[in-house]
Amino acid sequence: MAKSVECLCRPEFKIRAMNSEFGSGAMGEGNSCANPLCPLNRVKAGVAVRIKQLCASPQVADRLREIGFCEDQIVKLLTAHTNIICIVCNTRLALSSQIAETILVEPLRVAA
Repeated sequence: MAKSVECLCRPEFKIRAMNSEFGSGAMGEGNSCANPLCPLNRVKAGVAVRIKQLCASPQVADRLREIGFCEDQIVKLLTAHTNIICIVCNTRLALSSQIAETILVEPLRVAA
């Protein structure tokens, strides 16, 4: 049985997103997000997530898939500064914040 997890977005995103139901109820209260999808550039450093959708242009989405950012791929965010550095298939890759914003991810479910 899977246990739901808290919103994985950083607090500044949750504040802006609460009106759009993107991060509602997640300000450290222990509630799950109504919509757990979040752009990769808004994820806290150290969190492992699963890619659910690539919202980039077809050419950029194809290139992201070629380097390992495929749907249902698990990635771990290492840093979330100007550039986003994450581990994909045991390889560290850096993305611009603008590209990372087009990658929608969900938190990994914790087994009970």
